[in-house]
Amino acid sequence: MLIALAAGAVVGLALGALGGGGSVLAVPVLIYLLGFTPTAAATASLLIVLATSATALHGHARDGNVRWRTGALFAAAGLVPAALGGLLAARLPEALLTAGFAGVAGIAAVRMLRPTAPAEGVRRSGPAVAGAGAGLGAVTGILGVGGGFLTVPALVQVVGLRMRQAVGTSLLVVAANALVALLARSGAAEPLDWAVVAPFAGAAILGAWDGRRLASKVSGTTLRRIFGAALLAAAALMLLDATVL
Repeated sequence: MLIALAAGAVVGLALGALGGGGSVLAVPVLIYLLGFTPTAAATASLLIVLATSATALHGHARDGNVRWRTGALFAAAGLVPAALGGLLAARLPEALLTAGFAGVAGIAAVRMLRPTAPAEGVRRSGPAVAGAGAGLGAVTGILGVGGGFLTVPALVQVVGLRMRQAVGTSLLVVAANALVALLARSGAAEPLDWAVVAPFAGAAILGAWDGRRLASKVSGTTLRRIFGAALLAAAALMLLDATVL
């Protein structure tokens, strides 16, 4: 119970402060500390991310940092890939899912530790936006990650949003993709341990509110380095595990 509460708080802080990164921390915790299988961990992660991102979205919307139309269009491009990915995930070997997740977590860690200068305000073509949205939806469906750590730079560099707007809008995209992927998994999902998932989600929701306030007090560089280091360690552990399975 204490592990679930502590991990949930960290996941919420990441989502609230950075607009992403929560689910890539949630999955390894669920697997290695709480005993979930990779498939069950991905499903539980989608539930946790959906609840947390929807909660954090309210606060960012109140601050005027959500571009609803842009977020809806970006999310719409990823809905079908998210659904197909959710169906495909149930048929993939656990070792492959673990290795794929390790790769995604490694990419996220590199992005957080060595962020590139965002091309704010540079709007790309419609097909580029749709392609980015579809790719993120597929990642969400297959691996059970919300994709916020990829959505934020995509919204900045592809769609052309300012950073603060991208963080808020990414929560809308994350919530939509997580909901669709979760529905796609519902028929073949493993039973979840709600005694673990419920407190995890509750702590994450509370952490998201604190994360939004934390972002205004601590530099984004410091936050990214902290979460990036945690992700890099998780990626290394999961990659090692995948080679042993």
